[in-house]
Amino acid sequence: MTIFRTLLCASAILACTGVAAHAQADLERLSQFKSTGTTEFKVIEQDGSKADAIRKTLERITLPQGFKIDLYAIVPDARHMAVGPQGIVTFVGTRKTEVWAVTDRDKDRVADEVKNFAPSLAKAIPNGPCFSKDGFLYLAEQNRVLLFPAAEFFYESPDVAAFAVIEQGELIPPEAESYNHTARVCRVGPDGKLYISLGQPLNVAAPEDLDRNTKWGIGGIIRLNTDGTGREVYTYGVRNSVGHDFHPVTGELWFTDNQVDGMGDDIPPGELNRQTAAGQNFGHPWYGGGDVRTNEYKSDEVPVEVVMPAVETIAHAADLGMTFYTGDMFPAKYRNAIFSAQHGSWNRTEPVGARVMVTFIDDEGNAKMEPFAEGWKDENGEYLGRPVDVAQLRDGSLLVSDDLAGALYRISYEAP
Repeated sequence: MTIFRTLLCASAILACTGVAAHAQADLERLSQFKSTGTTEFKVIEQDGSKADAIRKTLERITLPQGFKIDLYAIVPDARHMAVGPQGIVTFVGTRKTEVWAVTDRDKDRVADEVKNFAPSLAKAIPNGPCFSKDGFLYLAEQNRVLLFPAAEFFYESPDVAAFAVIEQGELIPPEAESYNHTARVCRVGPDGKLYISLGQPLNVAAPEDLDRNTKWGIGGIIRLNTDGTGREVYTYGVRNSVGHDFHPVTGELWFTDNQVDGMGDDIPPGELNRQTAAGQNFGHPWYGGGDVRTNEYKSDEVPVEVVMPAVETIAHAADLGMTFYTGDMFPAKYRNAIFSAQHGSWNRTEPVGARVMVTFIDDEGNAKMEPFAEGWKDENGEYLGRPVDVAQLRDGSLLVSDDLAGALYRISYEAP
């Protein structure tokens, strides 16, 4: 039996090694503008009973006067979104193995086509796509960062130009890889650098991991040049941020942070944070959320100066993706406000969240958050949808992704 198990383990290792080698070979071919031989896409049906059921759910959603919400696309496992600067295609990440390309070809504000992007390239938790202003698509995976130049052009083919900005296994140390808190997000900042969040893998970071986490930026946000050089830790003391963006006027980084579980229904609060300088620390693991100390570190002296959140959100609502609104479609009061998604709780006796929030910021940086779109939770507390991310289309409308329903919604406005 021991020999049999040894052979099975050896076979598994060889199989995984072979898959990894094949995937690396495909990436190398794509980076040399050579074909991999892949010819097929997965194309997602956009009509039928699933679409009808989602539209029925959307009848429940409440919005301020003048706003409406419609089904934009069926997109399985839809997570974070990157809208192409040319307005041609929206790329949608997942926590699985696919990135989806969503196209509205006739510009009727409903997607005509949803197909998998770069099907010739194996991906691992490709949650976080983001664009530079000049059309370079970056993709933050579990432990790699890819670059796709001219993605809005090449997406029509199964083979796309692709390069590794950070090679597999070099975003975080392989020993820090986990199935928990692996959904990376990225943004290209006003300084032209790439910002990537790295959730720490435990509920509360262990003491023996703190030095490693600090060095690598695990439980923080790193920034680097878009060619992969110049890596540094920009943000410390974060538990698991899955949404960040830069204020259009001040250039300051704002980000959501999911806080500690297992402390009860009502504590600690979630967070929306405002960062005004590089290197600031936002309190984890000494604080579980807001000024609530974690059980594991409550007797420890806090060794750093901590920046408290700009907004404390309802506990366990799971604030995720966010974007500053810069469009002209919505009323003027929404200009430079933050739209953000509350995914909803998994460990609360009474479920909360599953809605889109809006945060208004005054000239001094004070922030006030309120519900904007809600109704994805029924009278029994059952989730009918779980919003993940918010992104702005070129016409000033908003897209909202939902990984439970597997859909993108479009929120638009017409003056009453």
